[in-house]
Amino acid sequence: MQKILLTIDKISTLAGQFFAWLIVALTFMISWEVFSRYVLDNPHPWAFDVMSMMYGTVFMMAGAYTLSKNGHVRGDVLYGFFPPRLQAGLDLALYILFFIPGVFALAWAGYGFAAESWAINEHSNITADGPPVYPFKTIIPIAGAILLAQGLVEIVRCMVCLKQGAWPSRGEDVEEVDVEKLKEMVNVKDEDIAKLDALVVAPQENKK
Repeated sequence: MQKILLTIDKISTLAGQFFAWLIVALTFMISWEVFSRYVLDNPHPWAFDVMSMMYGTVFMMAGAYTLSKNGHVRGDVLYGFFPPRLQAGLDLALYILFFIPGVFALAWAGYGFAAESWAINEHSNITADGPPVYPFKTIIPIAGAILLAQGLVEIVRCMVCLKQGAWPSRGEDVEEVDVEKLKEMVNVKDEDIAKLDALVVAPQENKK
């Protein structure tokens, strides 16, 4: 069972990491459009639509990835003090009452939107020569399906936690830098940092 859970975690992670590269493309595109608009006096009417669709794609495809890392916003001020079984019980109720129906509706409606968009060869009507919209709308049911699968994984995790009294493990991913561990790795002591601070502060005080 744990192997299946971690496999779906990995799929969500790979999808999120793959589409995260759109941030790089979006950054270059915005930079080029600003340069083209204000320096070359050659704006592109379709640029705003494409930027919006790229950002929307990143936002939707990051949902399952964030859920797999337990990174969505919650009221940790109270939740963090609860024992694991109480946390699992609350999560399970919320997943069943709100998450599953909402995400299922997203995937179902998204499929209809995408099918209709492909059928009419839909393009953006904000400009005369708008970009195609159907690739973007196709992302909606795909993101919904991956998010739904990840939600089912989280429901299983809640049930395991209720039974065992502890949360099962998750797949590893990038973590925040542990400063103390980093200092151990490079053999830097607090005394060394204090000496460096003194060397920097002393010349500044002499100038005053």
